[in-house]
Amino acid sequence: MTATLIWILVVLAAIGLYLSWTAGRLDRLHARIDAARAALDAQLLRRASVVQELATSGVLDPAASIVLYEAAHAARQAEEEQREVAESELSQALRAVFADPQQVEAVREAPGGEAAARELAEAVRRVPMARRFHNDAVGAARRLREHRKVRWFRLAGHAPFPLAFEMDDEPPTALAERAA
Repeated sequence: MTATLIWILVVLAAIGLYLSWTAGRLDRLHARIDAARAALDAQLLRRASVVQELATSGVLDPAASIVLYEAAHAARQAEEEQREVAESELSQALRAVFADPQQVEAVREAPGGEAAARELAEAVRRVPMARRFHNDAVGAARRLREHRKVRWFRLAGHAPFPLAFEMDDEPPTALAERAA
């Protein structure tokens, strides 16, 4: 009887350790999501700032400047529920303005334009990477939270269910070629 009791205690301790390890892993994934979201927010803010700076520089024609400035301003001021839509609209505005490679060349030829074009190309290139890192972390946490053991033992605690950031982040072809 004593041996049986010892084995039961060992099995319960092993299960407890496994559940504790799983809860710790889930906690680390949630921390990774928070860090990835902060990085994504920083890249989105950087992109909007660079676009606003370029729009007010006088390098672009007035219509393109207005389109870019309004889209960037809307992206910076958007509430959390509307953020994905506003960022997608900024991506679409960038593609509309920089669809023609000659527009990028016009920016480059202006005084200080080479640095502005380089900075814009880098900002546009970094947004999809940051979004991918965030969405990968969200996917890993979702997969772990779908396991029965996580649901049955409520290992996620009160953490909100992670949501992916879905937006149109395709860069303009002319800027993507410059960044490469």
